[in-house]
Amino acid sequence: MPAKSAAQQKAAGAALSAKRGETPRSKLKGASQSMMESMTEKQLEELAHTRRKGKPEHVTKH
Repeated sequence: MPAKSAAQQKAAGAALSAKRGETPRSKLKGASQSMMESMTEKQLEELAHTRRKGKPEHVTKH
């Protein structure tokens, strides 16, 4: 599942880094913290490796 926004892609990258032990979990905030706890490493990789070009910074919920 590709990321829908640049912010989602960045949060997934931060969560993936923490899940792999490259970044301390204490540095995570908000969405990245909940992503790290609820998603598998494979799911996070799919979101984090989405191309950011052409993506909006944020997507509004309707």
